[in-house]
Amino acid sequence: MTEEINEKYSGLDVWPVRDAVAAMYEGQVDALKAVQPAVDDIAKAAETASQRLGETGRLIYVGAGTSGRLSILDGSELGPTYSWPSERIVFCMAGGIDALIQSQEGAEDVAQDGQRWIQDVKAGHHDVVICVAASGRTPFTLGALKEAKSLGAMTIGIANNPETPLLTEAEFPILAETGSEIIAGSTRMKAGTAQKIILNMLSTAIMIRLGRVYDGLMVDMVVSNDKLELRAIKMVSEIANCSSDTAKAALHETQNNIKQAVLVCSGATVADSASLLDQVGGNLRQALAKLQGLTP
Repeated sequence: MTEEINEKYSGLDVWPVRDAVAAMYEGQVDALKAVQPAVDDIAKAAETASQRLGETGRLIYVGAGTSGRLSILDGSELGPTYSWPSERIVFCMAGGIDALIQSQEGAEDVAQDGQRWIQDVKAGHHDVVICVAASGRTPFTLGALKEAKSLGAMTIGIANNPETPLLTEAEFPILAETGSEIIAGSTRMKAGTAQKIILNMLSTAIMIRLGRVYDGLMVDMVVSNDKLELRAIKMVSEIANCSSDTAKAALHETQNNIKQAVLVCSGATVADSASLLDQVGGNLRQALAKLQGLTP
């Protein structure tokens, strides 16, 4: 369906630019609406992924072309936003990472390359493999998914066409049926927008379930510049109900570890804050509960 020609846009090249842009906007709105029926599937995938990943599992993103680039964009933001370790994320891009900026369109046609990627990274039971393809039948991506499945990894398939191999083969299929594009086959438009929304929701939900968010705050954020330092101070101050100066001092003591700083401002020592977080797998809410139980 993503490849179909839509007669509604016949003569698009001679339309007034305002009309063309308005049509594109309507398409983007349609892409958002196409994600709504997939909310339950996204939630199920995120819940299971958070359990499967545990302390060592990896997020492995697989894609080609636009889908691959969107996947890399999503995964690359998990480090600074949630301190997701770089060794626990893998990108399997058709044509290699060079294809991120220089199109390697023919690379998507070789299923064996996708299989080899998964074999080379030694995907296993604790890994979550997220395969994205607008068509739902890209050979590279499908080859990777089948290989990951055979190795016992959890597989998530994201596609924009129904009843396609990627969705049939994936343990957790997620469909956003965006239909034909304004420019036939240009899936960087509606299909790409829907994919980006799904990836955002999926990875964020996984991070929430892994305890990397507290009350809607990015408590595992990497403090890497002045703006983020101010944000970290505000977070610590709000959660621990302390002054900005106290929050800033605690962040300094804990080497900008927001969760530890919250615990320090709540009465723990630096050493105890680290120990408490270790005991509860880094979950700040649970660590605060433990601290309150220890405090007279």
